[in-house]
Amino acid sequence: MGNSADGILLIDKCEGETSYGVVRKVKSAFGKWKAPKVGHAGTLDPFASGLLIILVGQGTKLSSYIMAGKKVYQAIVRLGVETDTLDPTGQVVKKSKVPDIKPAYITKKAQTFVGEIEQTPPVFSAVRYKGTRAYKLARMGVEINLERKKVTVFSLRIISIDLPDIAIEVTCSSGTYIRSLAHDLGRELGTGAHLRSLRRLASGSFKAYNALSSREILRKSNDSCLRKGIIPLRDALPAMGEIEVNSILTGKVRNGYRPRWEEIAADSSLVDCVDDYIKLVCGDELVAIMKAKNSEGVSHGELRIERVFS
Repeated sequence: MGNSADGILLIDKCEGETSYGVVRKVKSAFGKWKAPKVGHAGTLDPFASGLLIILVGQGTKLSSYIMAGKKVYQAIVRLGVETDTLDPTGQVVKKSKVPDIKPAYITKKAQTFVGEIEQTPPVFSAVRYKGTRAYKLARMGVEINLERKKVTVFSLRIISIDLPDIAIEVTCSSGTYIRSLAHDLGRELGTGAHLRSLRRLASGSFKAYNALSSREILRKSNDSCLRKGIIPLRDALPAMGEIEVNSILTGKVRNGYRPRWEEIAADSSLVDCVDDYIKLVCGDELVAIMKAKNSEGVSHGELRIERVFS
């Protein structure tokens, strides 16, 4: 049932690498003949660094749940220069003089971006536009009008101000573009801006300081060090509620059976998991992720199997 190569790896991606490049390095480190399926949860642009959660084996089934977690970033916003990509890799499209802006004014403007906000994704992004990735169309010079979308910025802290640069720390919801945030802040300050640098400090419960540098992946003589670093499936979603089930029910669920409320609700805090995802676990193993939907009270609720783990 499962194996040591099922779970997630915490990698600190270095600047200049692509997220897919890190995935390829992990596959290579496992070896050609024993490499499990490998993916990642949440792309980091090549110019960015920080926490990249690598999904290994059955861990690839956890992608949407891990990506849904809050993100924490440190960034430097460069005022006075706008680029077509909204970051340092693009072409400069506008320059403006940066006056001596008072720190209190910058802080006040920055706080207007805290809470639920609307932002337009960068045209150089993986968002689909009429069925095609936006960045592919942008590279061809096709005019793109992406729809604004709602995201949540839980906090935006000014770390330091050394004009034209502003260092910030942002805690935000999944799907938030820090490039767009930097661009919009620059417009709000009247100078324009782009995102000069970006580092992801955390994703959900996981932190970059606990991660293995991407430079170290291929320096290992074999895959044993990587396997030791894999966080097991059960522990990969620490914020999700869980319910212990016995081995008999485990086997039935893995064979396609959908348990009833009364089969798993006894001696559990299932009521606290209503209208949310829950993990079914047996010992150290993750058996399944289910959606608990309460329609007429717990005893009449519905359980829907989302993912099953062998």
